[in-house]
Amino acid sequence: GEVCLMSEKKVIDGTNMNREIKMGDLNPAFKYEISDVPGFERLRLCFQCGTCTGDCPIARFNRSYHPRKLMRMAQLGMKERLLSSEALWLCAACFTCVDHCPQGVDLAGILRGLRNMAVREGIIPQVSKEIMDNIVKTGYAYKIPELRLKKRVERGLPELPKANIEDVTCFFDILSVSKLTKKR
Repeated sequence: GEVCLMSEKKVIDGTNMNREIKMGDLNPAFKYEISDVPGFERLRLCFQCGTCTGDCPIARFNRSYHPRKLMRMAQLGMKERLLSSEALWLCAACFTCVDHCPQGVDLAGILRGLRNMAVREGIIPQVSKEIMDNIVKTGYAYKIPELRLKKRVERGLPELPKANIEDVTCFFDILSVSKLTKKR
């Protein structure tokens, strides 16, 4: 078996982080991989005070979201668990954590950089893939049911504008988004 990082069992609360921390979870090279993420240079100053989580409006309503734990995972080099965590995508970028951090750590910027890294590795939440697929197919983020379109006509509302799918596809190709939606 793998050796536990701590003598007592330490379980991380969170969406897909509910298991013991094992030595195999740690990737010492990860800090070099994320060194170009804006704000990373201040991550080492985080002393886990918990202000970010205590003040976070998302953490107040979602028991699985703890910015402090995400920062600790980044510090420890827990790349796979961090990038595959659903919690990584819950940050609303309100910057409350940044404004209140006594060490001036740009958590919102770091989380944005980590999400970008996850996307480059093809790790994208299913809901985001579905939204991208819908935009490519219809020009809208959500599929609009035929019944709703018929009701618009019945109520005398104008038809919804048609998206230029060719332009959307071209734009997504330029941004390399199309290949991301195909990674399922």
